[in-house]
Amino acid sequence: MSATAAQVADGLASTAAACRARLAAATTEEKNAALLALSRRLVEERGRILEANAKDLDAGQASGLSKALMDRLKLDDRRINAMAEGVRQIIALPDPIGAVDSLVRRPNGLQVGRMRIPLGVICIIYESRPNVTVDAGALCLKSGNVPLLKGGKEAFHSNGVLVELMRESLAEVGLPADGIQAVATSDRAVTDELVQLEGKVDLVIPRGGEGLIRHITATATVPVIQHYKGVCHVYVDADADLATASDIAFNAKVQRPGVCNAMETLLIARPVAQTLVPQLFPRFEEAGVRLRGDRAIVELWPSAEPATDEDWGTEYLDLVLSVAVVDDIDAAIAHIGTYGSGHTEAIVTNNYAASQRFMREVNSSCVLVNASTRFNDGFELGLGAEIGISTTKMHAYGPMGLEELTARKFVVFGGGQIRT
Repeated sequence: MSATAAQVADGLASTAAACRARLAAATTEEKNAALLALSRRLVEERGRILEANAKDLDAGQASGLSKALMDRLKLDDRRINAMAEGVRQIIALPDPIGAVDSLVRRPNGLQVGRMRIPLGVICIIYESRPNVTVDAGALCLKSGNVPLLKGGKEAFHSNGVLVELMRESLAEVGLPADGIQAVATSDRAVTDELVQLEGKVDLVIPRGGEGLIRHITATATVPVIQHYKGVCHVYVDADADLATASDIAFNAKVQRPGVCNAMETLLIARPVAQTLVPQLFPRFEEAGVRLRGDRAIVELWPSAEPATDEDWGTEYLDLVLSVAVVDDIDAAIAHIGTYGSGHTEAIVTNNYAASQRFMREVNSSCVLVNASTRFNDGFELGLGAEIGISTTKMHAYGPMGLEELTARKFVVFGGGQIRT
């Protein structure tokens, strides 16, 4: 008789919870040795990885996955090398576990500090991109956490091999292989059960489509860190260098359109619109970008489609771009406040005051000045890798690296003090 969804979920969570203390107590040397073994396996076993990925790509092609989603799914030598390099960068990062900071001496002589500790068992739910499997597993290992990795069905074979490599690496150095597990089922009921197992699962991190994240948030009784959609903006200010603005906007949309930090809306200050549009839009169209604009944009570039109200809040994850002309920085900030998702926004300007105001007033996890939105990424920001980009402000905001996968407990050093 087959196990029920509740039984499958409880078995996974119970096995993970049994490893919680051992992984939390693992030394830096043990964790780094396992990560080194993983980085080596990723390179040595690339044939095995690519063979599994080919099965997923064939299935994705047959099921009609979009070009953007196929790009997110695909692994090749460059991406495998990047995964291995990301693991090596995590090895080089300081181990946060056990670090004590904010140490202060109280008037009674007590020394009060904060010590970083693992969060525990983390259920990570994600779609399409198999490199997330390695990033999440490696970050959880280095931070002493135990991940339950629920990848999308599109990457079933790829994720299976990558989790096997991580489990082999743990066992090689004497750490429990069950310290990393795959939730290898497409049954949504298993996931729904997992996210309600308080006491065995400590945190849920969903990343993927907005529908997935809203479903998990509504279902879970375990705390959830949300990674909502990336409706990312680039605002070209009246004081921008237009050649720089053109390059940044083109990169933000075209370099990899199927990821959450790609630009979805371009805002252009009215004084520079007539100059920038004919300079930039032919580049977009040559790259296959479909342009949707407000009335001012359609007047300037008649081949652009009229944008609807829905377009301004849409994460396309494709070569589609919404463009609007705004009067000034006030209108740009207001537009982002109305339609943005708290993910990533950029301003292109040579006006220092404007850049400072944009950074202060725009409510997003990462705000960039004169740089592409594509840099809101753990690897690019020096975290080694990321487990997701939090768009909530509880506990973590922005790319989640090692420190964001820890909590801090109070530690107190005394010399015999008693409270009177």
